[in-house]
Amino acid sequence: MASACENDRMTHEQHHTAFETAYQAAQKSLREGGIPIGAALARDGLVIASGHNERVQNGDPIAHGEMSALRAAGRQKSYRDTTLYTTLAPCAMCTGTIIQFKIPRVVVGEGRTFGGEFELLRSRGVEVVVLDDPRCVDMMRTFQDNNPALWAEDIAEEDY
Repeated sequence: MASACENDRMTHEQHHTAFETAYQAAQKSLREGGIPIGAALARDGLVIASGHNERVQNGDPIAHGEMSALRAAGRQKSYRDTTLYTTLAPCAMCTGTIIQFKIPRVVVGEGRTFGGEFELLRSRGVEVVVLDDPRCVDMMRTFQDNNPALWAEDIAEEDY
């Protein structure tokens, strides 16, 4: 994860803790019967909020992991000094929110099982760090294989 530490004051340990918070949130969603995507928002090395995909649990179509973490963070004067950690590449909706609030860096567990909007984020000046974490890849592949209709619903696809 050293590449995520470039150009900031956070240590490797702080990045590890923030990402682990996102990963544990994804695991919580999976245990609850939801979609296993978690996120955490950090500032100055401290996790200020975390959340997980709650579409199934709350019947909320926009409760993706990143959205849930930002909702948990509440109002912030600014997000320009934060890093958003997420277990999966952000979708268009979550990417729009990252851009809207000018979150400068997103650390992503994996983008193999869902490509997300990396290029849009980068084109808007967001630093994107992809960890290619095998736990995240395995978790999403297993979920997608076992729940194709639910996964299709989450990403607004009709065919599964």
